[in-house]
Amino acid sequence: MNTLTNITVLGGGVLGAQIAFQAAFHGKNVTIYDINDEALDAARERVEKLVPVYTQAMTDAPEGQGAKAAASMKLSADLAEAVSDADLVIEAIPEILDLKKRVFADLASVAPEKTIFATNSSTMVPSQFAAEAGRPDRFLALHFANNIWVQNVAEVMGTERTSQEAYDAVVEYAKETGMDPILVKKEQPGYVLNSLLVPLLKASSALYVNGVADVETIDHAWRKGTGAQSGPFQMYDVIGLRTAYNVASAGTTPEDAAFAEVLKTEFLDKGKFGIASGEGFYKY
Repeated sequence: MNTLTNITVLGGGVLGAQIAFQAAFHGKNVTIYDINDEALDAARERVEKLVPVYTQAMTDAPEGQGAKAAASMKLSADLAEAVSDADLVIEAIPEILDLKKRVFADLASVAPEKTIFATNSSTMVPSQFAAEAGRPDRFLALHFANNIWVQNVAEVMGTERTSQEAYDAVVEYAKETGMDPILVKKEQPGYVLNSLLVPLLKASSALYVNGVADVETIDHAWRKGTGAQSGPFQMYDVIGLRTAYNVASAGTTPEDAAFAEVLKTEFLDKGKFGIASGEGFYKY
């Protein structure tokens, strides 16, 4: 399979913008698709804010590479136009199964035959919407962590029907764009990283909503006891509290429901989304 050069990212949210910028920074031709001009304006703003971040973080890169990457990106609210010559489409839309199914069905009707489809879903496995994607041999998961320029893991996970050729091409794409590919051998909700991380986060939120300890104490205990750089609520702020809310809302325990309610009323309704907004459990 040829090198994956033309990349379309579906969704210009916090992580979608990072995925797009990382690709453009490493020389890929990148298009961001989102549903309307308002969403695209917000995506463009996120992209522009990444320029100084990358300039500071990527000190070995040529001067002006971040600005060049931002300027090179195309943005479109026309799905057919956005994927007209795509080698790889990476879906980074909200964690809502019916929405993902609709988007992949729409995508399948307009994308070229050559295009590989990848989902960045954190909580779902690709086989849950593979039928809608319509190309089982070229459909898989490519999962990124927030703060992609630092937490540069890219988990590659296929289904039983993903071709080795497509899988290998996406692994190579990850390497070409400065990522550290994590090869997941079979479908696993949460991949490797979140399979380890989610139990920690759920335990921390349960301690919090049950009144066992406050946020700062829980984070301090984890950092001090394990040598980790960040505590679980600092991690929540990095991941984003909207994602945390979606996950908690889908949970089945009383603690999940209580945490979702706290996130909505005390944070999301007040515009506190985590690092992306400047405030979450902590101020930035």
